[in-house]
Amino acid sequence: MPLPVLAQDAQTLADIRQELTVLNVEIQKLRRELSTTGGATTQIQNGGTLERIGAIETELQRLTSKTERLEYRINRVVADGTNRIGDLEFRLVELEGGDVSKLGETSTLGGVEEQPVVAPAPTEEPASEQLAVGEQADFDVAQNALHAGDYQMAADKFGAFEEAYPGSPLGAQAHLLRGKALDGLGDSREAARAYLASFSRDSSGPVAPQALVELGASLGRLGQASQACVTLAEVRVRFPNSAAVPQAEREMASLGCT
Repeated sequence: MPLPVLAQDAQTLADIRQELTVLNVEIQKLRRELSTTGGATTQIQNGGTLERIGAIETELQRLTSKTERLEYRINRVVADGTNRIGDLEFRLVELEGGDVSKLGETSTLGGVEEQPVVAPAPTEEPASEQLAVGEQADFDVAQNALHAGDYQMAADKFGAFEEAYPGSPLGAQAHLLRGKALDGLGDSREAARAYLASFSRDSSGPVAPQALVELGASLGRLGQASQACVTLAEVRVRFPNSAAVPQAEREMASLGCT
């Protein structure tokens, strides 16, 4: 689908290029983590055969667990960096007056496809540990503020959440709810950007249909009726069995989409 065109903001080309430089520095840091220091510290003490085998197995388990944790964290940073580069490419084309509908899929950060992470055994890495310490709690605080009608606090908390937990499994939902908070504040333009970020983060995930509906509705409120109609029509095409389809059709009817 062609990406909706949002109005240019105050960010300059130099600002965007500076952000790309920062991302490049982060890539270099990741590469350093994948390089050895040359000093192995594992020592197997003398003893009976069974004791030595037991010590080797324990050390292997420790190193395997540590490797899986590092691989998972690096993959999350790669996913977030790829999304950020895609957003920067969109803004560069928008600022230079290009056709954003011609943008292709953003290549994976680092130039390689992200490999699926094999889930470790429950005894070594429980599923709950996939979230960082405090991640769910911070998300809940922002969500509770939204439910309480404190839209400014919710928008600020979700914004802080996105910065604190890049690549979070809750990222798409956080962008979506931040968009709702911004809508509550009457900031339709920034809300549209948040909904677009939510859909871009996971275009086939559980919140993607709702993000697409909210994006289309926001574009309609911004006076971009044609883009809104195209966006809303995509809901049925992409998610024909979603509960969001009737809502999208109601929005299309209110905009007079044909």
